[in-house]
Amino acid sequence: MGDAVPVHPSEDQAADTVRQLRALATSEGAVALARAAELLDAGSDPVAGLTRLRAEVGTDLAGPAWGIARQRRKARSTFGADADRLLFTADTLEQAGRPELAARRAARLLAGGADSVADLGCAAGTDTIALARAGARVLAVDVDPVARALTAANVAALDLADDVWVLPGDAVELVAAARGGEIAGCAAAVLDPARRADGRRLLDPDTWSPPWATVVALLEKVPTSVVKVAPGLDHDRVPAGVEAEWVSVGGSIVEALLWGPAVATTWRRATTVRDGVVSELTADADPGRAAAGPVRGWLHEPDPAVIRSGLVALVAEELEATLVDPTIAYLTSDQAADSPWVTSYRVDEVLPFNLKKLKALLRTRGVGRVVVKKRGSPIEPETLSRQLRGAGSGTATVVVTRVAGAPTVLVCDVVA
Repeated sequence: MGDAVPVHPSEDQAADTVRQLRALATSEGAVALARAAELLDAGSDPVAGLTRLRAEVGTDLAGPAWGIARQRRKARSTFGADADRLLFTADTLEQAGRPELAARRAARLLAGGADSVADLGCAAGTDTIALARAGARVLAVDVDPVARALTAANVAALDLADDVWVLPGDAVELVAAARGGEIAGCAAAVLDPARRADGRRLLDPDTWSPPWATVVALLEKVPTSVVKVAPGLDHDRVPAGVEAEWVSVGGSIVEALLWGPAVATTWRRATTVRDGVVSELTADADPGRAAAGPVRGWLHEPDPAVIRSGLVALVAEELEATLVDPTIAYLTSDQAADSPWVTSYRVDEVLPFNLKKLKALLRTRGVGRVVVKKRGSPIEPETLSRQLRGAGSGTATVVVTRVAGAPTVLVCDVVA
């Protein structure tokens, strides 16, 4: 259970996991889970803790409870108080999105008046939970019996079972049968294709499960829909009339979304979440590429959501900035930027890349600790950071990139 659940369980393994999940949903299971959590929180050694748990609750419940308790501990930072009421396997926890983003997606999907949603591939039910909490009636479907058992247990644990129906179903077949803007009797749909197999990312959307053809068909047949896709999705794949959105949290890209024609309000959208503040940048058409120019007093690193969405030119215009190189997503301007779209650095030195001269310069400036950033360079930041480490007490950010096509180093102050 937990870490032991295989990626592609056999029917017998799946049936055994479902049996374990149902046992954990009983009052005895709740006691076992609570005790496992106590032992983990007390810092018990895994072998000793599990041995003690077996003695107290029995071997049938101890292993599954220990595995689920471990996943709950991992989930607390993301799911807060809900984590200790939910059931996750290692795989479904990795797949589960952030609840605040799921709530945001649900609110937007339902804003046009839809009150019933098909969650196509419900996994542990995190999207189903967000949709039900937003007021929708949800049909949660999955071909995997473990996913269905997790979803059923989780909606029950959060008192949402009256608004959720969990059934077996294949997204490919359901999308093929969709008619009149509805799917399986629902006015809206959420789809999160599986993009991993055997521990590897599937870069080709045609190999996703369900495949890209089903994604395109869903967006066409059910206009009130949203599909989660890989952040690296080729823009040319996005169908006409569909809005593509990239979302980052704390400067890291976390999801990309395709919004069906009935929900779409723009062509491309970049969304950033920093310290709980949500900012959105939109474009109704391709803004093209920003102009390039010489490095000036400030360097600006666009948020990855801005880069992935192809909206760097809009930020450049807002900041009166130019690219340091036509092919590199670093901007430069004469002024600092108070903007949710970039992280800014004050530029102190600009020099051709030469390790010996760079080390000498940093030593002269009394710099001992260096943060290395790179774009458009084959260097490994961790390796270069070790090579540049010195005895000084100062700090600096070293940016290795190309400027007008030439390998260049920018020595900057710490992040402004």
